[in-house]
Amino acid sequence: MTELILEKVTFGYSDEREIFTDIDLRIDKPQLLTILGPNGVGKSTLIHCINRILHPKSGKVVLDGKDVADYPTKELAKMIGYVPCSSGTTFPMSVADTVMMGRYPHSGSRRTEKDLRIVYNSLSMLGIEDLAMRSFAELSAGQHQKVMLARGLAQESEILLLDEPTSNLDIKHQMNVTRLLKELADKRGMIVIMICHDLNIASRYSDRIVMLHEGRIFADGTPDKVLTAENIKSVYGVSCQVVEFEGRPHVMLCDSGVDQLMLSDEAPASS
Repeated sequence: MTELILEKVTFGYSDEREIFTDIDLRIDKPQLLTILGPNGVGKSTLIHCINRILHPKSGKVVLDGKDVADYPTKELAKMIGYVPCSSGTTFPMSVADTVMMGRYPHSGSRRTEKDLRIVYNSLSMLGIEDLAMRSFAELSAGQHQKVMLARGLAQESEILLLDEPTSNLDIKHQMNVTRLLKELADKRGMIVIMICHDLNIASRYSDRIVMLHEGRIFADGTPDKVLTAENIKSVYGVSCQVVEFEGRPHVMLCDSGVDQLMLSDEAPASS
């Protein structure tokens, strides 16, 4: 079984303050783990340290007993897949070719029958096989997100990292995609780590939640242990009620006690 361990991982840019300090985390069984926390807390940065896009200032990320810094790039890509947050970047190629990029660690520039089958299956899992020959640049933001997810699935890695994978999707597709990620963990035995801002989506599907606050892990555990009114107030600065729904915590936000942005009387009216 794949084992991922973060040992005292600290990261900061040049002379700026450290974004997070002494992050300790062990993941040694298949699961859907969701990283929560306010904007700017370092969620994406932490994922980038795991997949070696960024290098920790101190500490290390250990994958199956070996520092990720010591893996050849192609070998690491076979073990860790990554789906970035949609940025609007487009590729001048078809959807099928975009998803085929996920097969590069396995086949290089060659395309085998197996690669084509995996690409089609990945598109089919997300219900977008009809887009295969469309230009990626012509798609909507939500379709872009699904194609990038398909590319991550086609990589067939042991660990899949996802930065806000449902950010451009409507409610139905948010649930469908997150349910699929949960099934990948349960049925394929994968470690799936995603960043999410929707507390109730995280609660409903996650096996484990890690909540970041002020540069450290504030809470780590099952949804019922992490998503408490006290924790949410401390981390997000908002009041809420947490009730049980279908065996999972459900967060109901309260409008009272929230700092609000107010328009001044002199502010121009929107057009």
